[in-house]
Amino acid sequence: MITDKTVIDEVPGWLRLFDDGSVDRTWTGPPQVLFHISSIPPSPTPNSDNVTVHDLPGEPNLRLYLPTGDHLSPGTLLPILLHFHGGGFCISHNSWYMYHQFYSRLAGAIPAAIFSVELSLAPEHRLPSQIHDSFSALVRLRSISENQNSGPLFSSLDFSRVFLIGESSGGNLVHEVAALAGNETDGFWSPVKLAGAIPIHPGFVRATRSKSELEMKQNPTITLDMLDKFMALALPEGATKDHPYTCPMGTAAPAMETLRLPPFMVCVADKDLIRDTNYEYCEAMKKAGKKVEVLVSEGMSHTFYLNKMAVESDPIIAQRTKELIDAIKDFVSRH
Repeated sequence: MITDKTVIDEVPGWLRLFDDGSVDRTWTGPPQVLFHISSIPPSPTPNSDNVTVHDLPGEPNLRLYLPTGDHLSPGTLLPILLHFHGGGFCISHNSWYMYHQFYSRLAGAIPAAIFSVELSLAPEHRLPSQIHDSFSALVRLRSISENQNSGPLFSSLDFSRVFLIGESSGGNLVHEVAALAGNETDGFWSPVKLAGAIPIHPGFVRATRSKSELEMKQNPTITLDMLDKFMALALPEGATKDHPYTCPMGTAAPAMETLRLPPFMVCVADKDLIRDTNYEYCEAMKKAGKKVEVLVSEGMSHTFYLNKMAVESDPIIAQRTKELIDAIKDFVSRH
């Protein structure tokens, strides 16, 4: 029996929610976007970044970017980055080309092993599901560390230098997982040690519009309509954007002074709609006595570095992307 379904909500191009609760994420926008959101298969053969790519099924599923090649000194132990992808908690997948091209490049540049987490998606799985996935990934790293010598993939990894990294809504997850990790003792995590955290253009917002939201020119990467709809679909039922998951610097969130956090480097895009709330987060962290560095990408919009076509065609975007990679490399080298 065929039944007609009615669209009750939509994020144009990205997502349609039907009256029976089902969700269609088939891309319906400009066809040139399809390449960026296509899934890239793993590859045990080194790519142009001298990186191999491996999928690790489990709870949760992980994708590993592992540097290789003659440029690595014998006996080198690689720091680890644990990556949480963006997408407003509602769309995206860690195998998409937009992430593949950047995190493969980053893994080779540092060099570091990067584990990228497959996250649950809202509205089928509202927050805190994505936080549970992300925290479980850190716990899974601890399990991997206990069997480090069981295979060649993990023998060169330094589990005492683990960094959290994520863009957009993934930046929110960086904060949440760092805070949750700090609730546990160092002995609980051993031999894993959280050495740092890198939220990139994190999706921190408030229920009231910031000045940058009101005045900044919108671009297709993030619009006010997308922001509002993704948050409405992802936050717990009845919550506003002042919820701690999206406003960790707000009064409803745990006091930052009480959190045990590693050093942070917060990356802010100068032309991002949510620039001002990113700055507000940084100031709240500093006021709470946390170690926070801030990298500002002048003239850039939200997650600019994920657009490979723009990086290759625009010298300024290419330069800002290189600056971002260099800053992450420097931060990791110092912690």
